[in-house]
Amino acid sequence: MTFPQNTPSIDQMINLPAGEIAQLPVELLAALQREIDAAAKQMKAVAARFSTALEVRYAARAAEARRACGKDTGTVRIVDGDFTVVADLPKRVEWDQAKLAAMVERIRAAGEDPAEYVEISFKVPERAYAAWPEAIRQGFEPARTVKTSTLKVELLAQEDRA
Repeated sequence: MTFPQNTPSIDQMINLPAGEIAQLPVELLAALQREIDAAAKQMKAVAARFSTALEVRYAARAAEARRACGKDTGTVRIVDGDFTVVADLPKRVEWDQAKLAAMVERIRAAGEDPAEYVEISFKVPERAYAAWPEAIRQGFEPARTVKTSTLKVELLAQEDRA
């Protein structure tokens, strides 16, 4: 399907009011959605390639700068010409939950308060909650709050529906 010459490009859409875009014909909205999805996919690939290029250029120098500071992770600054390169290697720590639970029990058994050493939280998987008998769900209901996320709308042509 061809669209009028005054159809907004994705570059022009950034300045259009959402209400104006909402009034476009559904066929045009679907075409724009496909174009935006393709551009987003391309931009994600470009950003990944660019990030890899920066890593190739600066990873070794950043690692050396971290070593010189006596650290394995964190932020270092490198001068490259008229620019300061900020290279951050975040630390991501994971804890074995079963071993932590055992430690919490040992701390309790020793008469100490585990909350002084660890943060303890409880979670209930929503699928498990939905499968519970009604009587058990009712007991947990006061502790449960349901929030919604952002609405996602996708336009599918009639032949694309499954």
